[in-house]
This record gives sequence, structure tokens and C-alpha cells, in this order.
Amino acid sequence: MSRAGLAGLLVTHLPDLRYLTGFTGSSAALAVTSRAARLFTDGRYLAQAAEEVQSARVEIVSASLSASAVQWLAAQPGVEFAGFDPARTTVAELARWRAALPSRLRRAFLTVLPSPLVETLRLVKDEDELALMTEAAAVGCKLFDHILGFIRPGVAEIEVAAELEHRARLLSAEGMSFETIVASGMRSALPHGRATTAPLPRRGFLTMDFGVILKGYCSDMTRTVYLGSPKASERDAYAAVLEAQEAGVAAVGSGISCGEVDEAARSVLRRAGLAEAFSHSTGHGVGLEIHEPPRIGAGQTTRLQTGMVITIEPGIYLAGHYGIRIEDMVAVTQTGGQVLTLAPKALIEL
Repeated sequence: MSRAGLAGLLVTHLPDLRYLTGFTGSSAALAVTSRAARLFTDGRYLAQAAEEVQSARVEIVSASLSASAVQWLAAQPGVEFAGFDPARTTVAELARWRAALPSRLRRAFLTVLPSPLVETLRLVKDEDELALMTEAAAVGCKLFDHILGFIRPGVAEIEVAAELEHRARLLSAEGMSFETIVASGMRSALPHGRATTAPLPRRGFLTMDFGVILKGYCSDMTRTVYLGSPKASERDAYAAVLEAQEAGVAAVGSGISCGEVDEAARSVLRRAGLAEAFSHSTGHGVGLEIHEPPRIGAGQTTRLQTGMVITIEPGIYLAGHYGIRIEDMVAVTQTGGQVLTLAPKALIEL
């Protein structure tokens, strides 16, 4: 805040709040100055906030939490204006905040942050965060190992998704990182194919993209398996995606641009004549949210830093035929990248 010239900061995005204070509730706002921090929440979280929050004074209010935080900031000595993250603020919210201020402050007190402050801090994970994410990734690998024994032709995609989610709970996950993707046969050509009642085919690819939340931190992995015996062309396509994925992982390192990592994976598929079938970015950051900066995409100039955790997930999607995607979580180290999702990637035939 000092480097940004900010005397006050309003934080309303819940993952940012959790990162700064440890608060895990669903409703809160945080006001920060150079002298103090105050978390505003409602009566449902009286006991929980007292237990979780050590870095800020907790205030229980019945009025609008964010408006109360804005009013508190405006009353602090030396705070002539306060920053807020426009990417996390609706037009309606900003109007309500301004309406809560004295008329003389409504025009200039709240100022847009040119770039997010807290999200930038969250990019690089410390040792404790990396340990949690490694644990979350290990749970994902256990889920994959379990589901291999569950998959068989005729089982509905939604049954596969439900089994993954049920087993995740038994392994102490707080929930899934996102809606579990299970897409089989021709539906595997849908990059984000939601699980349906469609039965698994006797022969064809099955893509499963899933992750868990463990102590607030997300995991993310994708594996594509084959039911039956694949054709030579299908084996070749899988081999190309796997080579692209491993090339992307090998390119990860501190100081490497996100665009360079994307190109390492994409160039493999280009040489295989499959570039047009790769329709999305190579990866994204992961942490308290399943999708965080940086974006691992074409032309992205952001440089990786030690402690970032990203995904590497190239795929190909041939409409009317099949799709293949392979995804790992990778922690950026000083010497390269450490894969956290250690489940097998060689083509599995069931």
C-alpha cells in the first residue's frame, strides 16, 4: 500500500480476505490502513471470526458490510482516499459505497486500483501454501487411481462424476474445485463437457477433468483414458498431446515467459498437424481459486516466478470424433518446474 501511495484499502473479494486474514466465511469486507485493519462481518460469524482472524479487529454489523468498511476508512485520520479493485466491484456496489459517504467525499474518496494488490501477492505461494497444494494434488491422484477401478462401459458419465466427488469427500476434501468434467466418446471433443446421463462407450476416449479444495487451496488435473483398444491414429493423436504436455512442463522455469511455455506445447501439436484442434490456452495459475493469474497463453509476457503454481493442459478436440487433454499442476522452482499431480500419463486402456 505504501509503494502504491495508498492510505486506505477496501478488500471485498473473499479469496483475498481469506489470504489476508484467514477468515473462511461467506460474507465480509476488510478495511486496511497503515495503522489498523478491521474486518466487518455479520452475526452468523461472531464465533468463527473470533477464532480465525488474528490480523484484524473484527466488527459485527447488521448493515451493509462493505459500506460499513468504507465509512470506517473515511473516518480514519490521514486517509484522504481509499483504493478498491474494479475487477471485483460492480457498478451497483460502487454506487452504494459512495452513497454511504458524506457528500463531500463521494466524488473522490474511492479510487480505482490500477492493478490488483492482493491478487498480486497471491501469485507466489509460500512453503505452507505449497505444502497444502501438494497435498490437494495428491488427493486428486488418489481419486484418479480409484476411478480406474470404477469405469466400465455402460456406466453413466454422471455416475463417474458422482463417484469422484463422493470419494473426494471421504478423503477430507472440502469440495470440488469446479464442476467435474466427464466427457466420453464423441463428447470428449467438448473441452468443458459436463457430465451427462450418456453411458460410457465400449470403445472410445474418456476425459476426466477434476480437482479438490483442501484447506482452501485447489487442485486441478485432467487425464484421458481409452475404453477398449484404440486405432493407430488415436494412439498417434494421444502421443502427440502427451508430447506437447511434457514439452510444456519441461519449459517451465523461473524467469520464463508464459508465452514461451505456451509455445513449447503448441509447437508440438503444430508439427503434428493438430494446431487447429488446440482451441484454448496451455494453462493458468491455481491457488485459493481454481483460475488465477498468470495465464499461460500465446503472446503472454508475464514471467514465471519461483513459488507460482500453474497448470499445463494442452488438448485437441476433433468434433464428431474425439478429444484428448492431459493436465498437470506444476510448481515453479528456481531450477524448473515440479509436477504435483503424479498420476500416470501414459495411455491407459480399460
